[in-house]
Amino acid sequence: HERHWMPACAGMTSRKMTSAIHPTALSGDGVRLEPLSLSHVAGLVEASADGDLGALNYTNTPLANAEAVSTYVRAALDGQAAGTMLPFAVLRDDGTVLGSTRYYDIDLSVPTLAIGYTWYRASAQRTHVNTACKRLLLGHAFDALGMRTVYLHTSHHNLRSQAAIERLGAHRDG
Repeated sequence: HERHWMPACAGMTSRKMTSAIHPTALSGDGVRLEPLSLSHVAGLVEASADGDLGALNYTNTPLANAEAVSTYVRAALDGQAAGTMLPFAVLRDDGTVLGSTRYYDIDLSVPTLAIGYTWYRASAQRTHVNTACKRLLLGHAFDALGMRTVYLHTSHHNLRSQAAIERLGAHRDG
């Protein structure tokens, strides 16, 4: 069961429509979103070891070791190659890998996309990191990519995530 959310600014007229979505770095408020690559595997392994992410029944990030993280990254990059995803590694300005997030369900014919597959090391949870990342992603989606609608999905069990999404000004849709 997922909850679907739309930002308050969804449906606004986009400045431009892009014909393709290309990997790009985004930064602000002490965080950096880098295009995800296999070079992030070691940092993601370390991030996933900070807290027991696998114990959460609503996370889809069983990243216990380098092999699992490599598989996770390769699947994200396959989605990028297919044009349906754009994955990012989330880092602090000092280069510490905090987790990962991505655009997915990209449909340029609408134009729409979703933001999700988001997870952070335990020490970054309940900090400014998620809000900073979502604002960077939303701004880029609407302003640079010309999206008309951006969805954020979360498990109906993940009350913390739902509260964080509401604080961004999003509303439930469906």
